[in-house]
Amino acid sequence: MSAPIVIYVPRDAAALAMDADEVARDIERAADERGLSVQIVRNGSRGLLWLEPLVEIATPQGRIAYGPVQPEDVAGLFEAGWLTGGEHALRLGPTEEIPYLKHQERLTFARVGVTDPLSLQDYAAHGGLQGLKRALAMEPGQIIDELVTSGLRGRGGAAFPTGIKWKTVAAAAASQKYIVCNADEGDSGTFADRLLMEGDPYVLIEGMTIAGLAVGATYGYLYVRSEYPQAIETLEAAIARARSVGWLGEDVHGSGRRFDLEVRMGAGAYICGEETSLLESIEGKRGVVRAKPPLPAVSGLFGKPTVINNVISLATVPIILAKGAAYYRDYGVGRSHGTLPFQLAGNLKHGGLVEKAFGLTLRDLLYGFGGGSASGRPLRAVQVGGPLGAYLPESQWDVPLDYEAYIRISAMIGHGGLVAFDDTVDMARMARYAMEFCAIESCGKCTPCRIGSTRGVETLDKIAAGGPDREQQVHLLRDLCDTMLAGSLCALGGMAPYPVLSALNHFPQDFGIESSQPAAHAA
Repeated sequence: MSAPIVIYVPRDAAALAMDADEVARDIERAADERGLSVQIVRNGSRGLLWLEPLVEIATPQGRIAYGPVQPEDVAGLFEAGWLTGGEHALRLGPTEEIPYLKHQERLTFARVGVTDPLSLQDYAAHGGLQGLKRALAMEPGQIIDELVTSGLRGRGGAAFPTGIKWKTVAAAAASQKYIVCNADEGDSGTFADRLLMEGDPYVLIEGMTIAGLAVGATYGYLYVRSEYPQAIETLEAAIARARSVGWLGEDVHGSGRRFDLEVRMGAGAYICGEETSLLESIEGKRGVVRAKPPLPAVSGLFGKPTVINNVISLATVPIILAKGAAYYRDYGVGRSHGTLPFQLAGNLKHGGLVEKAFGLTLRDLLYGFGGGSASGRPLRAVQVGGPLGAYLPESQWDVPLDYEAYIRISAMIGHGGLVAFDDTVDMARMARYAMEFCAIESCGKCTPCRIGSTRGVETLDKIAAGGPDREQQVHLLRDLCDTMLAGSLCALGGMAPYPVLSALNHFPQDFGIESSQPAAHAA
């Protein structure tokens, strides 16, 4: 009897929202009716979100993609002979040749969409565990040196060198140390963490284990927001399977080394994406920002030295250890080494995930990958880096995407999220939205953020209402933003002025004023 034909149907949340479960059931039913032997593998998403559910057929010529497949398309696809790669209106050709995928550099996301996320065998067969096996043969200091040499910086927003953070924790004397993964992905337009957790959970487990070996930590916590139920379910299943075969526990891979971890679910407060609020939440307290010092690397979770990195940072560690620091370092530009999974959202034809080396431009992403606006109207502004990121006009879309270049234009790359707007957008309303977001999500601990954001919303409303004192209100808003930038305890209040000032500077006409403030106030 011939082997069944393997069909890949994504189990990612975006695909599920587009009826992927029903598509999988209909494929199985249609195959049974025709007496055909098929094996359905529920893989992660490839990140081409406008094509979900993206179904792939394993053929002797490679995987052939069809999408977006809806339940009503299934019968016609079988009639067209899709199990052998037959022609159909939804046929996209060999998956790896789709331009959106072909022109990426997938390092961290190399397995996402390719493997069965929960298969231990699939993970190992596609390069998994190579980094951990190498780390087990190294001294802790050598692991950290490798990470420092790679140039990996935190992918959560602050872009702090990951190896330096690990070195600080390793040097701290304590009876217990922790690894904490910040998976509280709350920025608008971001979904890379979710795609990875749902599509390749073992790489995150491997990265956290390597971190534990490097700094002497024996336990880890994965802090995931409650809005990600599929990610939580996948992670918990992966951890249980990893523990059952000795990838986690008292004797990791027979090395005599101990490391284990668990998932903690957050309640969805945006402020808990800030590392010290996250620690408070894990400890069972209200999510409120801690004053620093002490740094979490010295006194973090339960007062112990703690490594806190986000999902992409930790998931990138295995490939650095597997391929060597130089391999990873040679991607990118300047001090921005490696790749970043950019997330395209908003008014774009082709929203999705694009992993590319640093150095490309917004224009490359918006048009080369995103296909321009979904509305067909000209794009006007792009917010980069989440709800605290600057709104960038077209005049800045050719600035290379690297950390230092964006600092020079008072912007940030952050987690790599992009939200695009066409020329119908009212930037004064967007500025108000950003300030109101800060007011709603503030933990309330520091006055500049708690009071400043509320007064900021009121001031923006006065500007929108017009009147003879509009210019005075604009000056007041700028002074208020200066106070928030300089005086807030954490990045929520400290960066909320970025979108407000960028909108004011680059789109003054939307505020009813003739020109932006002098460069001294620019954001």
